[in-house]
Amino acid sequence: MITGGESLVSHAGGTLLVETARRSGLTKELSAGLGRWRRPFAIHDPGKIVGDLAVAVALGGDA
Repeated sequence: MITGGESLVSHAGGTLLVETARRSGLTKELSAGLGRWRRPFAIHDPGKIVGDLAVAVALGGDA
């Protein structure tokens, strides 16, 4: 299998986006703002889901 470095660079950008969101407090604010839609025994945090979705779209994801 021959692979290029393009995806590696895009993943590095994703790490930068995630870390920036965490340090700026955006991740906590998303979790707090979307917390009312979280079911009592839910495992996944709606704020984390939305944040991860935003990063995926920023990296070129379309589905």
